[in-house]
Amino acid sequence: ILMFILSAIFGDNIMKALWENIFKYWNKQENPTKAVLKQIPVFHELSDRQMREIENLCHKRRYKQGETVFKRLAPGEGMFIILSGTIEIFIEDENGNKKTLAVLNNGEFFGELSLLDSDIRSATAMATENSDLLAFLRPDLQSFSKRNPQTGNKILFNLAKVMAARLRKTSEQVSEKSAELV
Repeated sequence: ILMFILSAIFGDNIMKALWENIFKYWNKQENPTKAVLKQIPVFHELSDRQMREIENLCHKRRYKQGETVFKRLAPGEGMFIILSGTIEIFIEDENGNKKTLAVLNNGEFFGELSLLDSDIRSATAMATENSDLLAFLRPDLQSFSKRNPQTGNKILFNLAKVMAARLRKTSEQVSEKSAELV
């Protein structure tokens, strides 16, 4: 009955437009970039607005199979997030022998230490298949943190937690290897 009355007052076209706007976002899928960013621990507990700001700071980059993302000993500029594809992280000795440190896939990230300093990269990152990455660069984090200090601090605290977890894991691996040698 209410719909009949409103339709009589406002007309069918206005009611149709009203209902279209109400249900416009009913089945809308979340932006895939935003969905991946939400899974990255560095960005945990950020609001939708803050996440949109981070998404706008990220630089989408496409790498072909065999293309280098960054080389060992190059200055670090930021972290990378894998939207799709596979990235191999490796080092080479002076004879060119390659030692794979990690193989990373969709939703994983690497190079996060470079958000804190511009020291050199400790390994090479290369796409082992066509890959779409997001680059979150140190200068962007710095300018964002100046404009939004509270959110910037939250990101840095999350980054510290990620680095602590990775350091713990590395320490455990070194302890295990040391025990094997004894």
